[in-house]
Amino acid sequence: MNKRSGWLLGLLLITSPTWAAEHGVKEVSPDRFHLESGDLSLGLSQDWRQPLPQVTRALIIVHGRLRNAQTYLQSGVEAAERAGLGSTTLVIAPQFLNASDVKRNHLDDRLLRWNGNDWMAGAPSTGPGQISSYAALDQIIEHLGNRQRFPALKEIVVAGHSGGGQVVQRFALIGHDHPTLQTEGIRLRYVVANPSSYAYFSPARPVTFDAASCPGFNDWKYGLQHLPAYAKGQSAERLEQAYVSRDITYLLGQQDTDPNHPALDKSCAAEAQGAYRLIRGHYYFDDLQQRHPQLRQTLVEVPGVGHNGDGMFTSPEGQKVLFAK
Repeated sequence: MNKRSGWLLGLLLITSPTWAAEHGVKEVSPDRFHLESGDLSLGLSQDWRQPLPQVTRALIIVHGRLRNAQTYLQSGVEAAERAGLGSTTLVIAPQFLNASDVKRNHLDDRLLRWNGNDWMAGAPSTGPGQISSYAALDQIIEHLGNRQRFPALKEIVVAGHSGGGQVVQRFALIGHDHPTLQTEGIRLRYVVANPSSYAYFSPARPVTFDAASCPGFNDWKYGLQHLPAYAKGQSAERLEQAYVSRDITYLLGQQDTDPNHPALDKSCAAEAQGAYRLIRGHYYFDDLQQRHPQLRQTLVEVPGVGHNGDGMFTSPEGQKVLFAK
């Protein structure tokens, strides 16, 4: 088996979405990003501890609920190489570990970990200190804005598939501003691929349902009620204005149409957004366009690909979105 086949096999080995949550990840990323609250596990395509004058683009790629960051790192590297941009692209794959990962892999106390899948919604870590998963992404972005380390950087792309797509959509919604990027002329874009659900700006939903029997349908992470501490002080109106001004592409697999996919969110709050991921993405984008007719965000479909992060990002459509000129 070659190295590439091994990466692809890693996508298929664990078919149950609950397996990793219960037993812990098989591979912990080798690199560490030192934050005040603890060390974030991550994978890097190049050593960013020294200046990288050749790097013009950084791709932050977020894993799904299996927390298989190294698999996503290799997908990002492969996509960049296929696009002919491997040497000028720094791929960064943060890993949001949980308690089962720490136990299985006998990890040291300095590594940040979260409760279950709470990192998807921006919850704070449970140890060693408390930091929102979104604030950890902020810290990565701020690190990339350092011109002494990245003198030629022109663009940062934050991309995620499945659970990672949920992270990126919501991070784009309540994420903090980065004035340094604007000052330094660094573009920030978001790519949201095949998430199970989205955060809506109003209680209206595309599917008729009984709101009384689904009381949390408009709570965060499905709506803007009861926002996490990371978003404190921000009004719904300001959040929406900021969100629609951001450069966001929704990347959807044309074959991601299984209403019974094992990793699909089947809660009533998610079901109110549509029966499967492809239609949920279209419904959400349609809602945005209705609310904001001048919306400049885009939706791109990937033919022949279902719920497969590697297939999405390494496809011609995925490469074009990730590495837009």
